[in-house]
Amino acid sequence: MNVVPAGIESHECDVLVIGAGGAGLRSAIAASALGARTTLVCKSLLGKAHTVMAEGGVAAALANVDVDDSWQVHLSDTLFGGKYLNNWRMAELHAKEAPERVTELERWGGVFDRTPDRRMSQRAFGGHTHKRLVHIGDRTGRELLRTLQDRAVHQGVDVFMEYTVTRLLTDGDRVCGALAYKRLTGEFVVFAGRAVVLATGGAGRCYRVNSNSWESTGDGHALAYEVGAELVDMEFVQFHPTGMVAPPGVIGLLVTEAVRGEGGVLRNSGGERFMERYDPKRLELSTRDVVARAIYTEVAEGRGTLRGGVLLDVSHLPSATVTKKLPGMYDQFLELAGVDITREPMEVGPTCHYFMGGVRVEAETAASTVPGLFACGECSGGMNGANRLGGNSLSDLLVFGKRAGEGAAEFAGSPVTPRVDGAQVREGLDEMAAFQSGDRPEDPYEVEADLQRTMQDLVGIFREGDGLSRALTELERLRARTAKVGAPGARAFNPAWNLCRDLRNLLTCAEAVTRSALMRTESRGAHSRLDHPEYDDYWSKHNIVVRKEPDGMRVDVRPAVRVPELAALVEARMAAEQS
Repeated sequence: MNVVPAGIESHECDVLVIGAGGAGLRSAIAASALGARTTLVCKSLLGKAHTVMAEGGVAAALANVDVDDSWQVHLSDTLFGGKYLNNWRMAELHAKEAPERVTELERWGGVFDRTPDRRMSQRAFGGHTHKRLVHIGDRTGRELLRTLQDRAVHQGVDVFMEYTVTRLLTDGDRVCGALAYKRLTGEFVVFAGRAVVLATGGAGRCYRVNSNSWESTGDGHALAYEVGAELVDMEFVQFHPTGMVAPPGVIGLLVTEAVRGEGGVLRNSGGERFMERYDPKRLELSTRDVVARAIYTEVAEGRGTLRGGVLLDVSHLPSATVTKKLPGMYDQFLELAGVDITREPMEVGPTCHYFMGGVRVEAETAASTVPGLFACGECSGGMNGANRLGGNSLSDLLVFGKRAGEGAAEFAGSPVTPRVDGAQVREGLDEMAAFQSGDRPEDPYEVEADLQRTMQDLVGIFREGDGLSRALTELERLRARTAKVGAPGARAFNPAWNLCRDLRNLLTCAEAVTRSALMRTESRGAHSRLDHPEYDDYWSKHNIVVRKEPDGMRVDVRPAVRVPELAALVEARMAAEQS
């Protein structure tokens, strides 16, 4: 029996899915298909999740264009891109199951570009040996979301839109639901669930320049951390090489890798195709960490544009090809920057895009270290290792979204019925009510801006020990200020009140990133230490794990998950790269 305080709306289900991007939707579909009463709660509206920013395509070894492609090659590319720090079992499952998850979308009504023989077309992307990304122009994420939400709604999943979850509820050591509020009115709601799936995306809003939507405040990372789940690989934050640098209102807005996949060329202010110096083999289609560092270096050494970017050019391609293959980018630059990309280059620079780190989960079930709690998509960690390949995010959320939903449904079928603790609910209500107090002098928007500046300046593309230590000191000051943020007045239509809670999530993620980055004394993938510029053999075999302790955040080292049967494949790839 659940004990919910009087006057608080409540709902019960078997599986509660938090987040309605691709991962959350696929989880809800999987759980519902197994007969579990499934509820989906999302911060925004259906179709507005950050998945829409995955524009270039879904990576899957279908071999529709390049007949030599296979799951083994896809796996090899993923491990090489992740600098072999991936959870090898997750990467194996991903490579093997991605083709079926993508063809499943087609059976459910997904519309993709076609080859001349009417199979799903595939394009080149950075770090992929073959043309592997299934796409529809440069709007793939949007089509994926449309297909999944249609399937979920018609399958009977209950959907609650524009709700923010403030805390997970527990019964003993297991998760049993969540406390949320309606964003429009501030009214509180309790969702009781036998199992919970986190699919809340990333935490890109920690950084001043980012490609993320307003929802990406690390909610799932922080919710899991607060109930004792472990986070892994938090030091690895991907800066997408190409975001818009102008005009001011759209700085950081994503410029899809599909531009380079279709033949776009990067040049510095002197007209030099500079990727010839950084990766002469792959050029613009090198992995994202390499291209982002190359652009950053060009600008830092004075070869960037006046606005601090470089030039990305597709004007050498036929105009009809650009408008057909890259319609979104054509419209984006024409409408927002007044640039016709069929005639002149785009001005781009690195933007915080994706968190490789997240909730540590089992490969087969996506179960976290806390009973009843599952995670998938960007808020989970392990699959991508030190760096994610473009296109793997969409197939990742399909593969592990399904596995998370099935794992949660199976867990929910246990005979034990969890009980919501009314004291936890009241504690959550008091926490949110405190933000309305008139004696809280700190402005949440000012604290957020200072947090973003700290992370951008000290925990960005390049890092060093002294800067990371200064960042930790500043984060402690920001935590003290966050304890005093307030938003007096009614809760309804009060975005400052919403931000007060989001700040705590952002600070948790920022601290986890910074502490993990300070501990990893090497450079690997998306983590570049100026004071430790080389690989370290010890760190090639160990992940960094973060968890909550009574005295604060604890950072530990764990052996990386390896699969002995894949060793020969890895050794062959490493030998090929060294030759």
